[in-house]
Amino acid sequence: MGRVIVSKSNDSSENKPHPRTVKSLNLADTNPNREEKHQGKFVDARRLPGLDFIKKTLSQTSGSFGMMTRPRIVNFKERLKERKSAYLKFTFKRVLTVMAVIAVLASLLWLLFFSPVFRLQLDDITISGSNEWVSEQKIESIASTQVDKSLFLVSSQEVIGQLKDIPGVTEAKVTKNFPHSLQITVRAQRPAAMLKTRESSKLTAVDAKGRVLNAVAQASIKGIPVIEVGDIQRSLNNRAVLEAVKIVSSLPESMRARVTKVSAKTQDSVETELGDVKRTIVWGNSSQIELKKAIVAKIIDDPSKIGDKHRLDVSAPVRPILK
Repeated sequence: MGRVIVSKSNDSSENKPHPRTVKSLNLADTNPNREEKHQGKFVDARRLPGLDFIKKTLSQTSGSFGMMTRPRIVNFKERLKERKSAYLKFTFKRVLTVMAVIAVLASLLWLLFFSPVFRLQLDDITISGSNEWVSEQKIESIASTQVDKSLFLVSSQEVIGQLKDIPGVTEAKVTKNFPHSLQITVRAQRPAAMLKTRESSKLTAVDAKGRVLNAVAQASIKGIPVIEVGDIQRSLNNRAVLEAVKIVSSLPESMRARVTKVSAKTQDSVETELGDVKRTIVWGNSSQIELKKAIVAKIIDDPSKIGDKHRLDVSAPVRPILK
């Protein structure tokens, strides 16, 4: 607070010069709640800090040489142009980025699906597991439908399905060997049986499903059961013949080799003859075939059980009959 200088004079004195007593008063003394500050010191009110609004305004609007300048005025047209320019630059960069991504994806798709890097050629297909009844040419004709495709587009399941449709093929496996080769492995069975008519000596090989196998002129048929039928084509849809084929195809190789004749008047009366021991086995149909085979294996070659009997009926396996 500022201090006021008070001059005191003696009223009773005469007009003689009298030394004046100067006393410094603190304006804060009038406020009993505030503490006295700078008591006994002189403070010049002119030196106290103050806020000069005019000086502040002049300092804010003065130029480099102290000249008055006008406050900055925003040009909205220029500002709009700047915003449009910035937006165009941003859009242009975004378009370039999208085009670059599309170009990379297109190049990748071309490389994987259309370039010669992964293209399958016929010479790159290897086949194993075929035999004289399931020819390699038949398998190759199926695999050739995938030639000139990218290995990524080759359908392994489609090829396997087509291979299993080949008569005599029981299993098939397709392996892709990148970048551009294919390995095909099949399991080809020997014929389940040979069909023969009474009037002809021609034999037709069929698999376990009754499908005709590849015709082979000089193939060995040793150990393959022969089924006599009236007509080859009609017998392929005959239930009795199909049951007979199913039964003989399930027999172990050791027993199949001993079968010299198969007959089936009906689908429930399939019989096989074992030529080495001159015995006949009546199977009935293919139901419970595993149990029937176990009973036959236990009885047929045991003299203590088969005795002098020549006919074993296991059509009802819980009660086998010897005659």
